[in-house]
Amino acid sequence: MIDLRSDTLTRPTESMRAAMAHAEVGDDVYGEDPTVRALEDRVAGLFGHEAALFMPTGSMANVLAVRSLVAPGQEVLCESRAHIARAELGAHGAYSGITMRTWINARGQVDLPVIRDLFAPDMGPFFVPTAAISVENTHNFAGGAVLPLADLQDLREFATGVGAAVHMDGARIWNAHVATGVPLAEYGAVADVLAVCLSKGLGAPVGSLMVGSADAIAEARIWRKRMGGGMRQTGILAAAGLHALDHHVERLADDHAHAKLLAEAAGTDPATVDTNIVVVERSDAAAFVAAAREGGVLVAPVGPTAVRLVTHLDITRDDAEKAAAVFAKIA
Repeated sequence: MIDLRSDTLTRPTESMRAAMAHAEVGDDVYGEDPTVRALEDRVAGLFGHEAALFMPTGSMANVLAVRSLVAPGQEVLCESRAHIARAELGAHGAYSGITMRTWINARGQVDLPVIRDLFAPDMGPFFVPTAAISVENTHNFAGGAVLPLADLQDLREFATGVGAAVHMDGARIWNAHVATGVPLAEYGAVADVLAVCLSKGLGAPVGSLMVGSADAIAEARIWRKRMGGGMRQTGILAAAGLHALDHHVERLADDHAHAKLLAEAAGTDPATVDTNIVVVERSDAAAFVAAAREGGVLVAPVGPTAVRLVTHLDITRDDAEKAAAVFAKIA
């Protein structure tokens, strides 16, 4: 089967496995794993921030990143289909006691006029104040859409002016970087904190990082342990992340090209595909999924009339062409 359900499905390459097997390790709860420290220092430097913290999941990285900006009883603004609002099982409210309000944009973009209207200043003990604004780059449920740097910079200027913080869910920020050529540090400059993932496009088996100030990371380290995320000889996993940064970033361009091929075959305009995710609109998503499976391709419904196709490290050009033939037949 050609599996296009998600880019989380990749398996470590042989060279990544070798890096993991030979990783130097220590107890990370004590802060003594040299490979974890090397990964954290490298990722923090890539985004121009002081520090980073390795975590087992992207959801935990997002929860602790948003928590560092938003106190219980305060709110974060985000797009209506943002991962933090739709795919983290209400963790931000359950663990951090925060609320959310959302704007709607078909492409998951920053809509600054609407954000201005949504923003709520601190007006005393009567209304919920807006503490932070969250953006997702690339935007998963908007089909891997890239948020333009200029829009993010305008948002940063607005947020600074009103005293709000900016959180960036950068689970697939590497895809945005490769698709646009925008340096990672420029994306980092628009956000107070980021969450970035190693186990999606980069192909590592486990891991995300929260990136931010030294103070924010120090507090998050406590909360990571409190939430059960303190791990021990984690250098085995961090080594996979370092290997991915060395070998799997620039090759994301192949995934983007494969996604355009699949989009065209499935009847979706390739010009709307920014990165490695294609959302195909069909009157019956379940029927499309079943027909694709019959043809040897696994895809995932993301709604009653929407199907998501995701290219990744384990999808070769030959795989993409075979899957495209299946989609063309269905179409």
